[in-house]
Amino acid sequence: MAIHSKSPHAARIEAALPDWAAVVQQGKGLSMLGKLIVAIVLTVIAGAIPETRGYAVWVFFIAVVAAFVVEGVRIVSQQFAFVVERLGRFHAVLEPGLNLIIPFLDRVAYQHSLKEVPLEVPEQVCITKDNTQLAVDGILYYQVTDPRLASYGSANYLAAISQLAQTTLRSVIGKMELDKSFESREDINRHIVAALDEAGRNWGIKVLRYEIKSITPPESILRAMQAQITAEREKRALIAKSEGQRQQEINLADGE
Repeated sequence: MAIHSKSPHAARIEAALPDWAAVVQQGKGLSMLGKLIVAIVLTVIAGAIPETRGYAVWVFFIAVVAAFVVEGVRIVSQQFAFVVERLGRFHAVLEPGLNLIIPFLDRVAYQHSLKEVPLEVPEQVCITKDNTQLAVDGILYYQVTDPRLASYGSANYLAAISQLAQTTLRSVIGKMELDKSFESREDINRHIVAALDEAGRNWGIKVLRYEIKSITPPESILRAMQAQITAEREKRALIAKSEGQRQQEINLADGE
């Protein structure tokens, strides 16, 4: 069985040329101008090597064609949307699948996920109607419905809906007393969703729901609530004991 080895001439050519797989992989992160610079560099390298000097024009042609193909073809995954700008102005929203854009003129400016996304709202201190401080945090679920408005309607729609959720939460809890705030979680969630959904129309997003994760009163209030619960239980125990003694006396009198 014969083993064919590479000739010294072919080995020198292979060693001189770059790794094409690595070049393609690195080229995905370059701009169109960067890809053309890479094509020129490859052409210069090919022209500097005597064995490949005759193929320098073909190297440049193939590199330019590859750059235009890589830059002009965009594959959008399902439940994603790419916003394309042409010469700095909004041009189109690329739908899922294979799309073509014009290099140098078009660029993908924004990429949005159309899936439902959870967003944690940081904990904040709210003051109830009876001047009690509560530490409240929550989580909201939103979805991008208009990629164009999501790109140009707000500089940062995540920060906008998070801040609006916090201010709305403070406003709603400020109208309730302490005991009512613990009992009205669903009403609080509904008010916040209504406020966020109305504002989110200008930002191209829809707030699906909001959930309060925890409501934590101050330590002194917790101790007072625990003492109240303990006293209530002791009261029930005394009432139950007295009712038992009363029923016992009744039974003994009936027996006599």
